Amino acid sequence: MKTIVFDIGETLVRDDRLWASWADWLGVPPHTVSALVGAAVAQGRDATDALRVLRPGMDVGEAYQARAAAGRGEHLDETDLYPDVRPALAELRALGLRVVVAGDRTARAGELLRALDLPADLVVTSEEWGVAKPGREFFARVLEVSGASPDSTLYVGDHPADDLFPAKSCGLRAAHIRRGPYGHWWADHPDVLETADWRVSALTELPALLGGTKTKRRMALAAPPERADVPEQTAPAAPSREETAPPRDETAPPRDETAVSQRGTAPQEQSAPPQEGTPPQDDTAPSERAQA
Repeated sequence: MKTIVFDIGETLVRDDRLWASWADWLGVPPHTVSALVGAAVAQGRDATDALRVLRPGMDVGEAYQARAAAGRGEHLDETDLYPDVRPALAELRALGLRVVVAGDRTARAGELLRALDLPADLVVTSEEWGVAKPGREFFARVLEVSGASPDSTLYVGDHPADDLFPAKSCGLRAAHIRRGPYGHWWADHPDVLETADWRVSALTELPALLGGTKTKRRMALAAPPERADVPEQTAPAAPSREETAPPRDETAPPRDETAVSQRGTAPQEQSAPPQEGTPPQDDTAPSERAQA
């Protein structure tokens, strides 16, 4: 393994501020937005559908721009980072690995992240590239900046449909992190268990998995993903990944930014994880994911 590439929202950055800022903008209690986001995730819908429940017909992209114009736009600082981010990235670089941060965020989020001076070789966002996940073009750009072959590049993310499945379909290795609504909801789904090269609960687990000699790294990469003991489930058969999810609001900002931008269905009550073919999430709008 030569290069590790990290998703942004709910992998490196918490979405607390993002959703709280939307609640404030819409004049509702934060727990109302959080509950509706959870419901959207459980139903396999885009997380920003929670905002449309509160304001039917709302154009999330336009609302995002209105917030910015009102001086209540995107914000991101050290408190938005998960506590394991700096130590994990620093240790991976110490192992001689190239560290890249690339996710669905606005150009403004990219500026804010770079201002934090993370221990990374490159920090870039989908808006800066002009392509977003889960599109193959996004992962083609990831490979361009990785400086390594697909099987020597690892993409780490929380969202099965936006991170895990498309990364693997493009030939990269993939690690699923049990973090955020989608990361937790889908952690033990059979498709995630089968697809992920690794599953982790914290970024600080990665150096131990990837460290050591090249031989040890190859052995680790060849090992099947660790499966957790999951109680038997009686959910209906999962639809194929090729099935398409409902169309998205493409006018809204890039996905990762759109908050928890993660979709899912209850592993025990619904059948399959978010579909790989779904259009990129509205992340720029909640590109305040960092902002909420």
